[in-house]
Amino acid sequence: MTASTDSDAASRVGEADDRDAYQRARARAQELKAFYGVIALYVVVNIVLFVIDMLTTGGTWFYWPLLGWGIGMAAWGVEIYGVWGRFGRDWEERKTREFMERHSPRDE
Repeated sequence: MTASTDSDAASRVGEADDRDAYQRARARAQELKAFYGVIALYVVVNIVLFVIDMLTTGGTWFYWPLLGWGIGMAAWGVEIYGVWGRFGRDWEERKTREFMERHSPRDE
């Protein structure tokens, strides 16, 4: 192989890495956008439920949808922000790279 061929191959690998990084960043941005949208919906819907509850029954049931949906939102937030610590998003990425390196054919 010539130096030019090596350079072209390295360039293609670098471009593929850039595309992968862009795709991961874009997916992360879309994930956060969806999460923030659902948070806004959560707030609006629960305000409406609170008002309905206060006007009709005097405040006895709006807590339940607030609590149930809130638990779901908290779990999703933990997943998105990787609060799981060692087994968060970074861990998954590190393990994926480790497996790829371990099981890829080696250049000799």
